[in-house]
Amino acid sequence: MNKNELIAELADKCEMTKAQAAECIDAFCSIVSKSMAKGEEIRLVGFGTFTTVHRKATEGRNPRTGAVIKIAAANKPKFKPGKALSEMVNKSSKRKAA
Repeated sequence: MNKNELIAELADKCEMTKAQAAECIDAFCSIVSKSMAKGEEIRLVGFGTFTTVHRKATEGRNPRTGAVIKIAAANKPKFKPGKALSEMVNKSSKRKAA
């Protein structure tokens, strides 16, 4: 599902226009992004948790030349699915496998 499909689904489910649904999704993304940039955690019970994790600086190798390169330390966004979401995904994948 892409963003336009998500907007259409949200508009239909919540009985709002696509423009209003797009505004809601954009607002949600903006709020999550700004909160994570500040290092805050966003916890949606049953759905999941958005957090920021710090990755240490490391050394890697250029696969073409084999030269050692430095990989800078960075903060990375992380999403941990909640129990209800995990169960729903596993339930639907079992039906597809059968």
